[in-house]
Parts: sequence; C-alpha cells; structure tokens
Amino acid sequence: MAKKKVTIPDNEKQQELERDKEHPEDTLLTTNQGLKINDNQNSLKAGERGPSLLEDFILREKITHFDHERIPERIVHARGAGAHGIFQLYASQEKYTKAKFLNDTNTATPVFVRFSTVAGSRGSSDLARDARGFAVKFYTEEGNYDLVGNNIPVFFIQDAMKFPDLIHAVKPEPHHEMPQAASAHDTFWDFISLMPEAAHMIMWVMSDRAIPRSYRMMEGFGVNTFRLINEKGEAHFVKFHWKPVLGAHAVAWDEALKISGKDPDFHRRDLWEAIENKQYPEWELGIQIVAAADEHTLGIDLLDPTKLIPEEQVPVEMIGKLTLNRNPDNFFAETEQVAFHPGHIVPGIDFTNDPLLQGRLFSYTDTQLSRLGSPNFHEIPINRAISAVHNNQRDGHMRQTINTGRTSYQPNTIGGGCPFQAKLSEGGFTSYEERIDAHKIRDRSESFSDHFSQAKLFYNSQSTAEKKHLTDALRFELGKVEITAIKTRMLGILSQIDRLLAENVAAGLGLEVPEQPEKPINQGIPADADPEKYEPTPIHLIIESSAALSMDRKENKGIVSRKVAFLVADGVDGQSLEDARDALLDEGAVVKVIAPHGGFIRNADGEDIPVDHTLLTTASVLFDALYIPGGAASIAALKQDPDAIHFINETFRHCKAIAAHPDAHALINVTYVASHADKNKDSGLYLDDDMEAFIAGIGLHRFWDLEEERKVPA
Repeated sequence: MAKKKVTIPDNEKQQELERDKEHPEDTLLTTNQGLKINDNQNSLKAGERGPSLLEDFILREKITHFDHERIPERIVHARGAGAHGIFQLYASQEKYTKAKFLNDTNTATPVFVRFSTVAGSRGSSDLARDARGFAVKFYTEEGNYDLVGNNIPVFFIQDAMKFPDLIHAVKPEPHHEMPQAASAHDTFWDFISLMPEAAHMIMWVMSDRAIPRSYRMMEGFGVNTFRLINEKGEAHFVKFHWKPVLGAHAVAWDEALKISGKDPDFHRRDLWEAIENKQYPEWELGIQIVAAADEHTLGIDLLDPTKLIPEEQVPVEMIGKLTLNRNPDNFFAETEQVAFHPGHIVPGIDFTNDPLLQGRLFSYTDTQLSRLGSPNFHEIPINRAISAVHNNQRDGHMRQTINTGRTSYQPNTIGGGCPFQAKLSEGGFTSYEERIDAHKIRDRSESFSDHFSQAKLFYNSQSTAEKKHLTDALRFELGKVEITAIKTRMLGILSQIDRLLAENVAAGLGLEVPEQPEKPINQGIPADADPEKYEPTPIHLIIESSAALSMDRKENKGIVSRKVAFLVADGVDGQSLEDARDALLDEGAVVKVIAPHGGFIRNADGEDIPVDHTLLTTASVLFDALYIPGGAASIAALKQDPDAIHFINETFRHCKAIAAHPDAHALINVTYVASHADKNKDSGLYLDDDMEAFIAGIGLHRFWDLEEERKVPA
C-alpha cells in the first residue's frame, strides 16, 4: 500500500528548520541552576493521566518563582517608568562643592531615572491629577548619589511625622477602598482643610502642573534644601531644579480623563517611544545657591519644605544636562527594583535640618527593606555602585557578593586592617560641622507659620486660563466631597489665599464663603499647645508674581517629538500629504496617518499609503496637532464620518493647532471650527496650508487664552 503523503504547513516547516539549527549554548532553556530542560510543557506524572509527582523539581521551581514574582508595590510612587542615560556637566562647581561628578566636565556620569505618580497603585492611570516623582540615580566614581524629588518644588507638610497621616488621607478610603489614584474625596480634603501648611502645595496640585503632557515636558525639583560643601569646608544652601529642554507643558483636564480611557499608559508609552525613536529626552540641571550668611534674608525659612525660593530673588544657574538615551531591558529588574534614597549622597553634598528631609532619611531605607525583602537590595544590578564596595557585610537574605577572608569587622589585624577608613584626602565622607545648642523638644519654629503668602504668589503668577483651570479643579475635587462642613472649611482656607478664587469655587459648589475661616485654623498642633502660637502669620509678599511659576509663557521650544495626526480617507491628495509630512519630519515631529479603516488607504493616484491608526483605535487627545490633507474624495468621505467630525471638534476644543489644505475647507465647514475660521492663525487655525506658520503654532503648545470661546460638544 502506498504511503500517504502528508503536506506540512509552511509555519510548521519553519519550526522544524528552527529546531534543526545548531543552537548556541545561551539560547537553551535551563533551570535556575543551569540544568538544560528537555520538556518545559508537561509536569512529571505517575502515568499519562496519573497524579503529579512531588519530585518534579522543574515544576516546583517554575511555579515557586511565579508565585513570588510580585514584590510588594511601593506605598507611594507605585506606578512609574524609567530609563537610562547620562549627565554631562557644563562647568566645574568646585567653588560650591567637592563632589567629583560636579567638578569634572570630561566625565559623562551614568544615570537611571524613574518618573512616577504618587497616590495611585501600579495599575492606575498615568493621567491622574497628582504630583509626579522625578528620581535620578547618579552612578558616580565616589558612590551612588540619588536626587529624589518631584515635579512640584514644595510639599504638603512641614514635618515627616505627618507623612503617614497625609498618605492615609489621600489613599482610597479604608472602608471601601475607593477612589483609586484620586484626591477628590472626603478624607483627603478633611485632612487638608485642617492643615493650612498644605495650602501652597494644593495650589500646585490643582494647577495644570499635576497633569503634564509628558514626563519629557515637566520640571523636576529636589523639594528639600540641601547643602553643598567645597574643599575648604565652606557650605552653601542649594535647591535643585530640572528644566526640560522641550519646555513645561500640560494637557487639559478633559483630555486627561479621555486619555485615561484611551491609553492609561500614555506617559509610559511616550517616554519609551521617544527613546526608541532616538528623540532623547533632555533636562538641564539648575541650582539656586544661597550663602550661609544669607540664610535668613529671603523672607522664608529655607528649612520649610512648603516654601520655594522665587527665581526672581535667586536665579537658577544651569550647570549640566541630563539625557535619557536607553530604555530598560527588563521593566521589573530595573524600573521596579530600583531603590532610591535621599540619604545616598557623596562627599560635597550634605543635608540640612529640614524636618521633612530628616524623616525621609529613615523612611526610605525602611520601605526598601520591606519592599525588596533584604538588606542586600544594593546588590541588585540596577542599584549597584560602579565604585568599589567594601562594607564588611556578609549575611542577609539574597546576599550576592561572595566575600573572601576571615574578617567582617573593623578594626582588625587578621585581615591586615582592611578595609581601612578613608582619610579626607582620600575622599572620605564627613558630615558638615554645624554648631547645635538647643533643648530636646517637640515643637516647630515660628518661622514656619506663614502658610499663605507663597500660595498667593503661585495663584497670582498664573495666566487667566491657568487660574480658570485651577478653579475648575477645585470645583471638581471639592464637588466630590460629601460632607458640607469640610467644603465650607476648605473655602475658608482658600479665602486666605485669594477671596475671588474662594468665591468662584464656592459658586460652583452652591455654597457661601465664610466671613472668617474656622478657628483654630491650624489643627495640626500639639494637644496642650496654645492654638494662637500656631495660627498662620499674616500674608506678606516680597514679590507679587513670578513668571517662572506659570507654564503659559508662549515659549516656542520647537516641535521635536510632537505628535501630529493626519486625518485622511481613500482618494487623498498624495502630494499634499507628502509635502506636509516632509515639512513636519524635518522639524523632528512624529506624523501618524489616521483613517476610517486600517491597512492602507489609496491616494488619488492609486498608490497605497499605510494607515497607522483608525478612528476607532485612537483619539485626538493622543496628539499635539492635526493636519487635513487635500483630495476631494477623501474630504467627501470624512464629511460623512461622525468620528472624523468629532476628531476635528475635539482637537479644536482642546486649543491645539489645526492646519488644512484648501480642499479641506468643505470638511471644516461642517465642524464647530467653522465659526472661528475668521480668527485664523491667532486662534491656532492654519486653513491656507501655511506649513511654516503651522509648525510655529505647534511649538506654542496650546492657545489656552481662547479656551472659553471653544465650548464645543466634543
């Protein structure tokens, strides 16, 4: 009987060919101990249908590892994204610090940076209204230095003793675990309304700063005041700043809500794609230096973390550039396991007596021990110093370094005295010598009691559009609060910042602003203290406003990495599409073709153009600007597509630049844009196909001043 020929499908043939290849050793599957595995698909059983056997060590190893793959997430800053890069110094800072990485302009210091939201869990949205973490690990030749900060330069509280209360208040309420990644609920505002020291931070968090366009387009701050120490032992106070080269930008609150539904990984994806496209994110490192003799001349207490130093008083000096140029190879091993700590410093950088910073120095180590499960978390590759480590430690869970010799103590003679203590001339660290003569006491300096002047300064510094956004945010947040007494008490706090602000918020809540705030206004006081001692001091402003505190500055930083949607359909004019795309790509923008269907669209000459996204799988909120190429058939098709009309209206509503080929006027005329077409370029509309003007408009980010005129149903 003839043997029946069996046809093997092409994909199976390919698999057979792959199996027949000579595999290099490092591609063969093994156990954790390097034993090569023959079968990773079937457990060891007593017979084909029998019970699994306890002796199956391959199964047990695989399942055990899986069972323990999830480490406890960070209590705060759980959701984040990270990247590798370098820091390059512009000029030596030896007059301020002996830190080598801030003195050597020839060395590119490796860094790892992690950005994060604060309140939400790992599964929450990137677009929550929240502060953002901005933590940088410098791998210097003197050891690791961690600059652990936020995208907001101040904090809610003045003393670390209150940090657990703050986080307990902002986290989901314990009786039903809601809401996730949101501060719009009773417990948070109950706490804030009793804590006037939080007033300044609240202004920032309710502003557009809390919903950045991108990690690449937000500022970073060290928050606390640190010291720089030079070779002579001279100390200067310092505030650290990160200034994004692309400028600081935000999205609209309505956009943030929609992005959370369309792409909750928006910021993560944006960072990853920019680096993959070699459009490397960059920030300049700036410092504000205050001489020790000038500590008390600025009208604020430098040790108060709820205060900033206005840049008009102490300019920010740019000293170097941070460039992120490599994505992690493994998110868990790097971004999740990286451990930052403000106590990781190098000679030339030291602490101050900021009571929030002092608490952070304990808290970070303690949480890393819990989260990473071992005192040896510094040996995880992402946390390892590039300098030699001789710490006399040998034991502890998950120890990786294999030390030789008999001694793990110092001083010793058996080990020849090694490791020796480093002399100052050898780079040994010593703390700044500060004279302290005081009583042991639980108290707070009266210089910390001005809670409203900088909140007022921040509000005064916002543009009209930014003030409107801030007011709407407070209306939304307090509108979610169920207890009227909390809302009323918070209106009293707001009235101390700006009476009109409080009245505008109250109007949205249907309440009246109290004539006087509830007394005592500050309830974060010791049980036996005189409340009057802790009442906020009268508002005083050295300067009335600061341009650096507003993001609506009309600075054109170019359009590198800006995402522009091209709205097209079959029959598009290929020439207008290509000309516009080339002009935008030449300026570094990212162009995506959006169409009613996937695959390809055919242009008017019958040529296929690949589609990047369909109107179903994307949305205008994921782009920075919109261009509509010509082509009568394409325009006719888009006029009949409600999603295309919505895409245009929504782009217009969010004050983004829109450009169109003259053929597209027929499409524009069936949208809400038509009623504003006469304003043209001044309102971000470029309907004469002027690509040069369109590119300039994208560089301005948004046309927020026209927002009130753009209330369209989109």
